[in-house]
Order: sequence, then C-alpha cells, then structure tokens
Amino acid sequence: MVILDDVLIEDDILKKKFCCDLKKCKGACCTFEGEFGAPVLDSEVQLMNEVLPIAKKYLSQKSLDNIEKNGIIEGTPGNYTTVCIENKDCVFVYWENDIAFCAIEKAFLNGETKFQKPLSCHLFPIRVASWNNGQLYFAHIDECKPALKKGGKENIHLIECVKDALIRKYGEEWYRNLEKYVNR
Repeated sequence: MVILDDVLIEDDILKKKFCCDLKKCKGACCTFEGEFGAPVLDSEVQLMNEVLPIAKKYLSQKSLDNIEKNGIIEGTPGNYTTVCIENKDCVFVYWENDIAFCAIEKAFLNGETKFQKPLSCHLFPIRVASWNNGQLYFAHIDECKPALKKGGKENIHLIECVKDALIRKYGEEWYRNLEKYVNR
C-alpha cells in the first residue's frame, strides 16, 4: 500500500489493468444482487432528487412504479444507498440491448444535468473505505473479469479507466501525482 496525500491506496489499484467491457458484463455493476444499492454521499442526496425528474424519462414503468412506492434513496446520514428493485437492479437502471445503464448518467451525457451519478458508481470498481481521507481498494468482482482481460489486452491501467472519478474525488493535482507514482 501507499499513502498519497492522506489517501491509503491498495497495491491492486496501482498495478491492475482494467477497461469496462459492457458487451461481456452487461452492466452488472448496476444490477448486483443484494439488499442495498450503490452508496450515496450525504451531499449527493439532494442532487439525485433534483435530477430525478430528468432521469425519469429514461426509466421503465417498473422503475417508475418502484420509485413511486419506495423512493430513490434509503438509509440514514452517512449511510445512504440507492434503492434496488427486488434486491437487484438499481432504480436508475435502464436497459439497451441487454446492457444495464444509468439513467442519471444518460441525462448527464445528454447535457441535461451537471450531476453525472453517485461518486461510488463513478469510481467503481474502486471503493473508498473510511480511513483519514479514504482508503482506496479494488473490488474483486467476478463480473469484472472481462474488464481485467480487456484492460490487459489494451494496456489500460485501472486509474486511467476511472480517471474522471478520481479527479472528481481528489482533484487534478492528486491524480497527476498518482499517475507519476504508478508510471515510475
């Protein structure tokens, strides 16, 4: 592990090659089976509620009905998550050609909002644990094996794959220092 400006970084993040392969994983990160959805920062709750009317137009009736019944976020301050449908799909999932995508991100990519998606989703497969300014670790998920293979084949480093998210979290200077460390 290495510490960079009070951020503890797991060795896997420094070494892994990774590039999402949606054709193979089908957007599994948005549909993991479990009781809770993606972690949501306290500061993101209001943003997600603000983007909801825009994102709704991309969602299925099943998602809209679930949102009407259960809302979009559950938990308590410091421990919020997105709501899941039947302990699987995030309520913001929409499908294109059997691939799960995020309606919030679609609205962002279409220039309809400045909020891209929860930071935890943007950083995935990197997760942040509590430690000072954060401890970054790689989430070992079977569904991401094709991304590891593609990243290796195309020589794309994990930190390149989530560059925008790391800059969003820690800033450009921090990211440049991380790049220097990884490429030394």
